[in-house]
Order: sequence, then C-alpha cells, then structure tokens
Amino acid sequence: MEQETNRVEAFSDGVFAIVITILVLEIKVPETHGEDLWPALGAQWPHYAAYIVSFMVIGVMWVNHHTIFSHLKCVDRPLLFLNLLLLMVVSVIPWTTSVLAEHLRDGESANAAAVLYSSWTVVYALVFLGFWWYVTRVGHLFHESVDKGGARATRVRFGLGAVAYPFTVILSFFSAPATLVAHGLIAVYYAANQIPVPLVVEEKRLESASDLRK
Repeated sequence: MEQETNRVEAFSDGVFAIVITILVLEIKVPETHGEDLWPALGAQWPHYAAYIVSFMVIGVMWVNHHTIFSHLKCVDRPLLFLNLLLLMVVSVIPWTTSVLAEHLRDGESANAAAVLYSSWTVVYALVFLGFWWYVTRVGHLFHESVDKGGARATRVRFGLGAVAYPFTVILSFFSAPATLVAHGLIAVYYAANQIPVPLVVEEKRLESASDLRK
C-alpha cells in the first residue's frame, strides 16, 4: 500500500525536534552559588562540546532525511518500518552523547564511552544506507522528475559514513576527545557536501511524457 509522505514527514520532524531538544536538557545546572558558579560552568565543557557535535550530527541527519522525502511522491509499508527504525536509532543519540560527555575526562572509562558513541553512529550510517538502498532499489516512490538511475549511482557516496565512522571506533580506543573532534569534522564535511538527488533533464522528461501519451 502506498500513501502520501506528509504524515510520515510530520511525524519524523517531530521526533527529530524532540531528540535535538533532549540534547540540551542533558546539560545540568551546577549546584553551586556565588564565585563557585563560574568554575562549575567551565567544568562542564565536555557536555557543551558533546552537545555541539551531536547537534550537528542530528542536524545533518535531518537535512538528509528531508532531502530524500522532498523527492518522494509516496511511501509504502516497508519504507514506513525502515523510517521507524531510522528514528529509533536517532532517538538513542542523546543517551550516547550524555554517556560520552559524563566520562570524557575519565581516563578509565572515556575510551569505552567513545566506543559506545562511535559504534552507534556506525549503526545509524548502516540503517540510513539501508533506507536509501530501498528507496533507490526500484525507484517506484520517486517523483517523475527524479533520475532513478542517477539516484542509484549515489549509493556509494551515501555509504561513505559506513566507512568513515568505523575509523572513529578505532580512534576511540586511543583518545576520546580526539574522537569527539573527528565526529564534529565528519558532520561539518557532510553539512558542506550534501549529496544531491539527480533529476531528469527537462527535455528528457518531456520526451518521456510524450512517449507515454502515444
């Protein structure tokens, strides 16, 4: 069964909005007063750093999600479940962010927290890649303006995250702060290098429409 994308987009946007809001709620107000407040605020820098990086990561996820749905004319049942899986994975990020921020300066547990954070980004990258592979496998959900063959050709670039993020897992065993920086750089890279969904050249689209009318 196929249906319009509006309800799916609205629900997904709501989940993304809640998840990205939960991030800042994980930054606690210091229980100090007077002159001790400034040092207490400064001591929370791991939470600020983790918040900024995870905000960028989730933001890029939302932009990619929005870009894909802007080229879909409808959704079917398998895509609905894939979308739910995607949102489930995104919903865990505030927790992995909190764990990393809380243990970032702890020499004994910082690496484990970084491994958890990085491993979950690998899970997300794989789920998102599966989502895109399903969308492009047949292309029946795309608008007519989308170049279905060109969209399938972008699978490799969409899958780069599944290659880049495992390296952050390896880095996690050596330096948790460096791992957080690496995730920030990857998010900046994806934000500046969005992968466009190829569109059919207008002339070709008109020719196809003309052929269908014959």
